Amino acid sequence: MTREPLIDRRAFWLAVLAGGLIAGVLDILYAITFWHFNGRSPLWVLQSVAMGWFGRGSSTMGWTSGAIGLASHFGITIVAAALYGLAWRRVGWMRTHWIACGLLFGVLVYLFMNYVVIPLSAAPFRTPLTLSTLSQGFVSHALLVGLPIAACLRRLRDRPLSAS
Repeated sequence: MTREPLIDRRAFWLAVLAGGLIAGVLDILYAITFWHFNGRSPLWVLQSVAMGWFGRGSSTMGWTSGAIGLASHFGITIVAAALYGLAWRRVGWMRTHWIACGLLFGVLVYLFMNYVVIPLSAAPFRTPLTLSTLSQGFVSHALLVGLPIAACLRRLRDRPLSAS
């Protein structure tokens, strides 16, 4: 393991926040678009995220649960970006192989969310373990979650270093 030389902490956390926000926007827009073609509304998508907190009751809470679902979604992507960033600071090859690491991280986020977090939550559904579901989830999360997070942190490599 190689440690990253001193980097500007403010720039690091801004990159983490940017990566988490960009990943969150891309992922939720993908979900809204996907479910639109399956007859579901954007509110339904956001409420389905909030079902992790409220179970089926989320669908009766209107935009309140929609807003909680959206905030939860962004909380998850920002925490994911922070976890990636903390590893990125300590593991040198993550910085040099940022594309592969970002893509792999997106796949890991998908697996963790769908096969650990959702089963432990109040959500009344489970993600089926099929080749179609896995391939769609792997590709979407690799490209729309992992890669943007890695790209935002990648931009730090060329920044001047400081002791702040």
